[in-house]
Amino acid sequence: MRREIGKRILINSPENENAIEVHNLHKSFRLPTERSWGLKQAIFNRLRGIKGYKDQKVLKGLNFTVKQGEFLGIVGRNGSGKSTLLKILAGIYYPEKDSTIIVNGNLVPFIELGVGFNPELTGRENVYLNGALLGFSNKEMDEMYDDIWKFAELEKFQDQKLKNYSSGMLVRLAFSIAIRAKGDILVLDEVLAVGDAAFQQKCNNYFASLKEKKQTIILVTHSMENVRRFCDRAIMIEDGKIAAEGDPSEVAEKYMSLFK
Repeated sequence: MRREIGKRILINSPENENAIEVHNLHKSFRLPTERSWGLKQAIFNRLRGIKGYKDQKVLKGLNFTVKQGEFLGIVGRNGSGKSTLLKILAGIYYPEKDSTIIVNGNLVPFIELGVGFNPELTGRENVYLNGALLGFSNKEMDEMYDDIWKFAELEKFQDQKLKNYSSGMLVRLAFSIAIRAKGDILVLDEVLAVGDAAFQQKCNNYFASLKEKKQTIILVTHSMENVRRFCDRAIMIEDGKIAAEGDPSEVAEKYMSLFK
């Protein structure tokens, strides 16, 4: 039986003070419990009332808003539902029936950096390829090309095939391309942790500048230092529900108490 999906509504209303509205958000996934070896076994299982799967509830009725210009931190232990929430906000997953997501403006997700990279192409070719995926023209990419490599600190490797890059180099290049995307709302999943210490500081400076410009940002992170440093407000998710919401320092303290 096909599961009914909820609503993800896109609007563009500058006079609306909310950038994101989340109402009664539920999400679950079906996990197989046993294999059906062929059609005969599948029919036999169905006649015996064996589903062959179980529902895993990941998000259980979340309600919150993100105001325009707000820097919101989302924290929680692994498996709490944070990344699923971000993927729903980004439109990768859809919410379930009776759930509603309202996105006011253009949302740019920084969730899986480097998606679309081709290891057989050079760094130069991949920059233009990723730029096209982000909606930039060749002329626009020409204008930002040198800045991309300078920010990534990889100018010497432009004409090497990507398969020869280290994982750290790949993430730095992907991040440097991604931040060129223009959006009203940025959704970030741990991207402040990319690269070495020097590059992380460069990323921190970049996001500090976004905060000063009142860019709307949603950050999922395990770094309570970044929550306290950047966020105007924070939410802690535990077992698919909001367990704490409000002052970033207080939410960070409650998160840390989970490990004592």
